Formats: sequence, C-alpha cells, structure tokens
Amino acid sequence: MKPSSVLITAVFCSSPCLATACSTVMAPAYTPPTVSSGWTAQLVAKGFSKPRSLTFDSSGALLVLDSGVGVKRLSFTDNGGTCLVPNDPVLVVDATSLNHGLSLSHDGKTIYASNAGSVFAWSYDPSSGTVSGTNATVVSGMANNDQVTRTLLVSHKEPDMLIVSRGADDSSDARILSSGLGQIKAFNLSDTSSQPYNFDTTGRLLGWGLYNAVGLDEHPITGGIFSMDNGANDVTRDGVDIHQSNPGDEMNFHGFLNGTTTISPSQRQGSNYGYPDCYAVWNTSIPGAPVGLKVGEQFSLVDNSTLNDTTCQADYVAPWLTFAPHQAPLDITFAQDGTVAYISFHGSTDKTNPVGYLIGQVAFNADTGMPTEASDSTTAIVDVIRNTDNSGCPSSCLRPVGLAIDEQGRLYFSSDSTGEIYVLVKSSTGTSTSSSTGTGTMVTPMATKKGTAGIFGASRMGAVVAIIAALGLVL
Repeated sequence: MKPSSVLITAVFCSSPCLATACSTVMAPAYTPPTVSSGWTAQLVAKGFSKPRSLTFDSSGALLVLDSGVGVKRLSFTDNGGTCLVPNDPVLVVDATSLNHGLSLSHDGKTIYASNAGSVFAWSYDPSSGTVSGTNATVVSGMANNDQVTRTLLVSHKEPDMLIVSRGADDSSDARILSSGLGQIKAFNLSDTSSQPYNFDTTGRLLGWGLYNAVGLDEHPITGGIFSMDNGANDVTRDGVDIHQSNPGDEMNFHGFLNGTTTISPSQRQGSNYGYPDCYAVWNTSIPGAPVGLKVGEQFSLVDNSTLNDTTCQADYVAPWLTFAPHQAPLDITFAQDGTVAYISFHGSTDKTNPVGYLIGQVAFNADTGMPTEASDSTTAIVDVIRNTDNSGCPSSCLRPVGLAIDEQGRLYFSSDSTGEIYVLVKSSTGTSTSSSTGTGTMVTPMATKKGTAGIFGASRMGAVVAIIAALGLVL
C-alpha cells in the first residue's frame, strides 16, 4: 500500500510540491536513448566540458574528472529513484592537464588523478569538499604519443595498492617489457620514499601486451582484477583487410593483489596478452583460419615459422571474454554483490556503421568472481541503455565513459561528448509512459501519458508521470 499512498500524494499535491519533488527533469539535445526492460534512466546533470571518470566520496558527493578542466564535485538533492536535482558543481582540483584517471584512497582523504604523463595526489576533505596543500607526484614517466588515458584504481582488498593502466600506442616497442607500453602495474602507496615511481622501471606488473586497457575494476568479493582492452584498428591478415569484424574487444583477468596462486599459471599476474603480434578473434572466418578456431582465441596477423596462430595460442593469454570489435570499452564496475559487471562502450566509427555507444552488463558468479558465460560466448553482454539512433554519433549522441555506483546501488555514468551525467535505477518492473523507449523507461520532461493529460492539464500530468517514473513506481 505504500506505493499507492505515494502515488496519490504525487497526483494531488500542488504545483510547488511537484517542483520540489523533482524540480529539474532534463532532456538530452539528441534523441533520448533506449532503456532496457526493468531499468529507469534519467539525465541528471549537464554542462561539463568532457566528463570522464567518476567516483563517490564518503559524503556521497560525485567526483567527476572533467578532462581539460580538473576534478569537480557534484552533489544532489535526492528525492529517491532517479529523481536527483543537481547542485552547481564545484571545482575541487583546478588542473587543466588532467584527462581521464580518477580514484580515491581507501580512507577517502586522498584524490588521485592523472594526465598523459603522471599520476598526482591531493589531500582531500570529503566533508568540506576541498583539497589542501600542494599536490604530490605518485607515478611519472608515462608520456606517449597517441593513447593518453591513464586509468587509476585503488584496491579495496589491498588498500595500499594503486593500479595504473597505460596504453601501448601504435608502436612495436610494446614488445619490449622495459618500454612500459601496453601495461598494467600496481604501486605501493605506503612506500612514500620511493615516490614518484617511474612507470617503466618500477611497480608490480599485472599484465602486458595490452593495446589500450582503459577499463579497470576489482571484483568486490574475490578481489580479482579485470580490465577491458580495446581491440586494435585497421587490422589486416596476410595483407587482407579484416578490420570490420576483427579483432574483438577484450575482458582480461589479472589475478589477485594478495598473491593468490590457486589459478592456472597462464592467468597469473605479469602475463603477456599478445599485442602487437596476437589478437582475439571475433569473426572466425578469417583468411587461413585453422580448423576449430573459436571466438576469443588468439590469432596472428602473419603466418611464418616464428609467428603464427599456434604460437599465439601457446605463448599468450587469451581474454576471459571477447566482445564485438570497435565498441571501445572504457570502464567496468561491479555491482556490490559481485553478480554483475557493468561496462561502458564509448563507441567507434571504425566500421561501416557506428557501433558501441552503450552501457551493458555481464553476469558473474559472485563466489568464484568469474563471468558465467563461456570464453567463446558471443552473447555475454546484455544492453542496459544505448542510443536509439547512432547516426548522429560520435558528436550528437550518448557516448558513455565513466561508471560509478552509489550506496543505494544506483548506476551513474558520464557521456563525454555531450558533457552529461546519467543515472540508472534497476527495478523489477518497467514504468510505462509515452517517453519509454524499448521496454524500460527514459524519464524526460514531456513524459505525458496520452489520454490523461486532459484531466490534469498536459504540463502538470507530464511532471507527475516523470516524477512517478523517477521514483520507480508503476502508473
């Protein structure tokens, strides 16, 4: 009966009450995205320059790495569900060189953020939302020409460890371990005497031979480290262009920071994942494909006595899961119970038709901390929200990057090309309004249910339905 009483209150309260309940319901400037069954989505903030990584501080405020600007702090008036009214964001760290990476220390009192060359630390007071003193350089020596994101992750299982991912660039130097290219490393934050660490020569190697592993997260139950690696572009095999359907984007596993060894030797930390010589196959119909080639297995771009499909599969680690190419996964975050990983796909135009531009979910076994789908699955990813029309991409459409989950389990994500923040709320049933796309609900200012507008007036009924949808109730 509680939902019914709230429904009656929402319908019959005055206009000021409606404005207070959800005074800001924004609409994107492009066609609203499609939301999957059981989800409600709402645009809750806009006006950022290029929002990338997200994380929540201990006071519940959302920290946003706004590329080319710095770190901003965004708080909301929370009316429940997706009904969040944003306060004006506050610039906490004014540093225009920052471009992607963002993480908080385990105690919430240090902000870590990165530019193309270094990782920096600021002392942070979450209660006031301010930094103090001068910043310190934690890791340096990472500048390279093309792939400039340096994703950061402070471990919750091993809170003194900071994980840093660095792309390979389109360089053959990634074959050389000492180059530091295409690698994920962990650095001990408690050893301040060694800071700043040089990325190339220090740190604990978690994996190398990675093209551009931008997404990073730690399974909340087991502590297993996972990355999302972007597949390379413009790939040919023995001179034949196969880039439309190969190689796949990858989910890779990098072991445990506590040194657990109850996994196969090929999956332990420090393994080579193949780049720039070997890649994960998506479309197995490649020239000269070996008999029985499966999705996700490693293949070579050439075939000679020293480098071929056989050596790729024997000498390098295949991904745990493989996804359709050119979707550009940029973040991964686990639900609090460890049963699902959410992945942002930034999208790419490196195909005849743009692909990606979505948030998807992958099912996990909470006890083992591993995906439930087989490694050769082509259906592991399930859409949560995606563009209704990709024709305006990449400039005028949803382009997801950073992910964060609040204490209530709500999923937030940034769209960097549009300067926006969205929130997603999962419910057992969808909410039907005229603004619903697919079988989920996209809350917009014009969520007016046809046939009832004449009773209350179109504008008021639109606000009522938007509020009800935002609160996760059924009309």
